[in-house]
Amino acid sequence: MAEFNLSHGIEPEFEQARDEILKSLTESTVFEKNPDLKRCIPVIVEPERVIQFRVTWEDDQGNAQVNRGYRVQFNSAIGPYKGGLRFHPSVNLSILKFLGFEQIFKNALTGLPIGGGKGGSNFDPHGKSDNEIRRFCQAFMTELHRHIGADIDVPAGDIGVGGREIGFLYGAYKRLQQKRDFGVLTGKDTRFGLSGSFIRPEATGYGLIYFVQNMLTYMGKDIKGKYVAVSGSGNVAQFAAEKLIQLGAVVLSLSDSRGALIVKDPSKPINSDDLKFIADLKIRKGSLEEVPNEDGRFTWLPGERPWKHLPKVDIALPCATQNENDGDDVEALVKAGCFLIAEGSNMGSTDTAVQKMEALRSAYNESVKAGKPTGQFWYAPGKASNAGGVAVSALEMAQNSQRMTWAPARVDEELNNIMTNIFNESVDNSATYTREDLGATVKSSANKADAAVSALPSLVQGANITGFLKVANAMKVHGDWW
Repeated sequence: MAEFNLSHGIEPEFEQARDEILKSLTESTVFEKNPDLKRCIPVIVEPERVIQFRVTWEDDQGNAQVNRGYRVQFNSAIGPYKGGLRFHPSVNLSILKFLGFEQIFKNALTGLPIGGGKGGSNFDPHGKSDNEIRRFCQAFMTELHRHIGADIDVPAGDIGVGGREIGFLYGAYKRLQQKRDFGVLTGKDTRFGLSGSFIRPEATGYGLIYFVQNMLTYMGKDIKGKYVAVSGSGNVAQFAAEKLIQLGAVVLSLSDSRGALIVKDPSKPINSDDLKFIADLKIRKGSLEEVPNEDGRFTWLPGERPWKHLPKVDIALPCATQNENDGDDVEALVKAGCFLIAEGSNMGSTDTAVQKMEALRSAYNESVKAGKPTGQFWYAPGKASNAGGVAVSALEMAQNSQRMTWAPARVDEELNNIMTNIFNESVDNSATYTREDLGATVKSSANKADAAVSALPSLVQGANITGFLKVANAMKVHGDWW
């Protein structure tokens, strides 16, 4: 990456996200076919604006508490800045820049007119009362309201920011601005005239499974009966598990910051009743170790992730946080029979894990070329596979503009179509720009005949290239680089 002469200080999470994009571009033929696009790189890796501010709020004992608030408005070439707010003690500028940078390309992949941004605070909601969270949200919005708007910047939820927090934030915005600007936040409640969208809470998890279904179809497989390991237990993990159960897959695990909940017997997997209990549990900030286990169905592993503790698994879905899947996790999963990993979390795999997974895919392609297919394996990065959440956020913006609420079935159909389009574009652009010899067996994503013996294009490269081309060309038209 030295040819671009980029320096961002000590920002490890952001640098990892930046370098992944640059690696995909430099190892492909994008710059050979479009040499002028190189001049975009020093511009696109810098946020258009970074806002940092003090948040002073009162706890239940009447004491003043202080946190840092942020909004990274990274890129508005395609539309208003769009990205979530994260309330978590780990939040810092590097993490928000990484999330905002990823958001640019993820949002571009949806095909909807939204730019990229991210924000949040190092405030920890755990252990706080409803009143303390309400007072914090109101204090946070006291500054943020100056920088957002339906046509400027539209935040949503993320870790630590759910429907309750969005409600508090919107109420504060409405009072400060003295107007009902429905489109200023997404993830709003669908009740009480708050103009939210149906399927928004489910969108990232459902969208992940729709993307996985496209991968499986391309590979000549079906999701029914597949053993699936899921990490996390928030909205993404819960609704991914819900959709898996609806489609007949076997859910083997969930996890949280305290440990992993593992199914002992796959004939007694995580079911809908378990998910209902876990949803209520997470609302009150409980841990998965509280899940009823009188019948001994589960093993609770404190401080662990599920990846190394499953004797048999077909599909793994990291749905918790960044860098939760490392190289040794990939090895353990493959040893257990895993042939597909798709991220529900943002940058859920370390660089080591990504390189290992891409090497497995390449080895399979070589076996296809040799006429002896073996070791089929495919990996989907979060910017493609978890784009469902922001896609439905953009659909919520469209509904707000129309002053209408679409039926759940319509939103779900739109979501499924968007995830299919992201998959198809990623496959096609990977095949178009890769240096890898995919052989005569590779085909267009639109033609899935003989899928089981087809080479597998890199979805990492395909997603990065697709998003980059859309944003870089829009920036050039706007005169952002020349």
